[in-house]
Amino acid sequence: MVHRVWKANGLKLHLIKTFKLSNDPRFEEKLRDVVGLYLNPPENASVLSADEKTSIQALDRSQPSFPLTRGRCGTMTHDYERNGTTTLFDAISMVCGKVISTCMERHRHQEWIKFLNLNDEQTNLALDIHRIVDNYATHKHAKVKTWLARHPRFHVHFIPTSSSWLNVVERFFRDLDVKRIKRGVFKSVPDVVAAIQAYIDGHNDSPRPIIWSATADKILDKVGRARAALDELQTD
Repeated sequence: MVHRVWKANGLKLHLIKTFKLSNDPRFEEKLRDVVGLYLNPPENASVLSADEKTSIQALDRSQPSFPLTRGRCGTMTHDYERNGTTTLFDAISMVCGKVISTCMERHRHQEWIKFLNLNDEQTNLALDIHRIVDNYATHKHAKVKTWLARHPRFHVHFIPTSSSWLNVVERFFRDLDVKRIKRGVFKSVPDVVAAIQAYIDGHNDSPRPIIWSATADKILDKVGRARAALDELQTD
């Protein structure tokens, strides 16, 4: 009877969704800045959404996986062997969809500066570079600021705290994870790095930009409704 009542009322107690509202005091200002770059990129400039995907594990399954067959999905063992990790640095162009990337062992400010140099080398020297990044401390390190001061064509735009959904490169990371890493079998770090690079090379052979369509006003309206609902719960 309980099951019938739940079903009749559309209740699914076994499911749950997560959320996080940003408490950044400059939330609206940063949101409008970043969304403005997505919807109306400046002329003579390249807009890059950039971030690191850390601790990508080279996982080898303890037994061979069974392939997909009629009437049965593909299967793999629940246990695995860890063979090391790598960090992927990515910057995706909002104009053409091309990805600038590299893998490194660590993700300190030294590696971030190396990645900035790579962005500088692989972007037309006639263009300004607007980079959208999150608030990871490495991105604000004193030596990173010094590097940026020496490269005036770089302009950094920080997303609000707790708003990773606003950084488009996260969508690319999701696709990479689902389509290539999650089901992969890697016996070493070079194996997983080679698989990542092959996926990115394939993407760059015929790149497609990720199209952002939501306006800042539309997002703010949705966030406002969520805040109102949360405030109502907290006062009950």
